[in-house]
Amino acid sequence: MTSRGSVLGKEKFEILRQILRKQRYHLIGTHSAVKKCNWLHKALAYNIPCYKQKFYGIKTHRCVQMTPAVIYCTLRCVYCWRLQPEDVNISWNQLRPPKWDDPETIVEGSIHEQRRILSGYKDWVLRGKLDKKTFEEAWNPNQAAISLSGEPTLYPYLSDLIAEYKRRGFTTFLVTNGTIPKALEKLNEKPTQLYITLPAYNKETFLRVNRPLIKDAWQRLLDSLDLMPSMSTRTVIRLTLVKGLNMKEPKKYAKLIERANPMFIEPKGYVHVGFSQKRLSRENMPTHVEIRRFAEELAEELGYYIADESPSSRVVLLSREKKVRKIGQ
Repeated sequence: MTSRGSVLGKEKFEILRQILRKQRYHLIGTHSAVKKCNWLHKALAYNIPCYKQKFYGIKTHRCVQMTPAVIYCTLRCVYCWRLQPEDVNISWNQLRPPKWDDPETIVEGSIHEQRRILSGYKDWVLRGKLDKKTFEEAWNPNQAAISLSGEPTLYPYLSDLIAEYKRRGFTTFLVTNGTIPKALEKLNEKPTQLYITLPAYNKETFLRVNRPLIKDAWQRLLDSLDLMPSMSTRTVIRLTLVKGLNMKEPKKYAKLIERANPMFIEPKGYVHVGFSQKRLSRENMPTHVEIRRFAEELAEELGYYIADESPSSRVVLLSREKKVRKIGQ
């Protein structure tokens, strides 16, 4: 396999790594990373959990936000807050997969880096600012959000990665853009919860908003939606809604969502942060009231229930069932 250094050039690749470090990514091996989630700090400092704890029951302070494909993706979404190589004048076409690290190395590395992130909170425990039990729970994470950056289904040993986390007592949330359905078909070990992001209601909008790097990306996404009903795990369709771009046509979204028949739907508002500020304006950021209104229209079309919401995250939870079964119940 061609090494990443010979394709991109060591100097340019090191530029990407330096930028990622400045953004406080903790790099693992050649292509993976962990990053401190803002909600981890809020959970430890103020006992304020993220919406995933509120909706599904996982523990925010025990969650590792990680990726096995930190700068590798199949899309160039205009709303993405993460670093894209073009943001630093590097062509996406220059990027090639490296020699992939093994799952055990990545899992071990993710736990190690999470503990490095948490090490600064030890002083809080000594000064009585943080409950010792809560810190000890955080020090021993049990949830991996495989969603930080890039497209995780590009990692060829994803099933083994999920299995390695499971072996250590972790639950796993896998978030994918759905453009590699064959990778989902090959998942012998399923994540605790599978998310597919549905970012558009038709092909034209998808091409404009998500700017795919691979052929037939829209059809591949549709194939993943069709695959979702057969996945023997908890399933979620996430809508990343950008005002003025893809936040329209709820009936057309509903037709696509019907193909996936997910347990849950998360209409979520775009936030004007990070590198997305180079491509969009604050006017593209919907309010929670607007997200709630859109969610209500979707729920009516699909016959789903509005189960919960989190105004601070501009997200609403729709559920097929009236009562949401929490993780571990």
